Amino acid sequence: MALQPWRIGKVTRIENETADTRRFWIEVPELTVFNFIPGQFVTLDLPVHEKPNKRWRSYSIASWPDGTNIFELVIVLDDNGAGTPYLFNEVKVGSEISFRGPQGVFTLKEQMDEDLVLICTGTGIAPFRSMVHHIHNNNIPHKNIYLVFGCRTKSSLLYYEEMSNLQKEMHGFHYIPTLSREQWDGYSGYVHAVYELVCIDRQPAKFYLCGWKGMIDEARTRIVGMGYDKKAVHFEIYG
Repeated sequence: MALQPWRIGKVTRIENETADTRRFWIEVPELTVFNFIPGQFVTLDLPVHEKPNKRWRSYSIASWPDGTNIFELVIVLDDNGAGTPYLFNEVKVGSEISFRGPQGVFTLKEQMDEDLVLICTGTGIAPFRSMVHHIHNNNIPHKNIYLVFGCRTKSSLLYYEEMSNLQKEMHGFHYIPTLSREQWDGYSGYVHAVYELVCIDRQPAKFYLCGWKGMIDEARTRIVGMGYDKKAVHFEIYG
């Protein structure tokens, strides 16, 4: 895949999604349409270090292709880092950011003739939000889609109302949030017990994982242990 050129993006909108997570909308003025495949990411070049490779931060695109030149990122603050404090404290509406993309191969296959099990934690929901909306908006044929989303508390669930409403509108889409540090009227605990329950009948399925390395490593081991081929497991690690 050819490497994309560096471009200038202009921040057009910023919203708080949770106490420590923000949504950033970025316009690409030099393009009429910003084309990408759901699941891909962009790399931002932030002025936080002298060395280029220490300035670069990659984020999955949280929006879906809509024929415009604007894309959305959802970013959680890491107080111990350099990149996200800059984005949270210095970037405003109207700020310009150098970026490269889209990039990446964490994308859906053309034929979705098996169930999709999308497993994520935190801002790892971003590529899956893009994928599911794209499937829905374009009436792409699909089997069941299970979005298993792990967070600590309900207040930290990203896009909760949106995903709940999409579940009502979209045939075969099952939104399953689970909380590890709070009891509520939904699932509690970690994501692993949830996808094991979803796949208790060992139906044909493909698995997509996005989140922290520890979650992904455990999920890959468990899914193969359930009898699925390791080739059915696709993943993207962040952090």
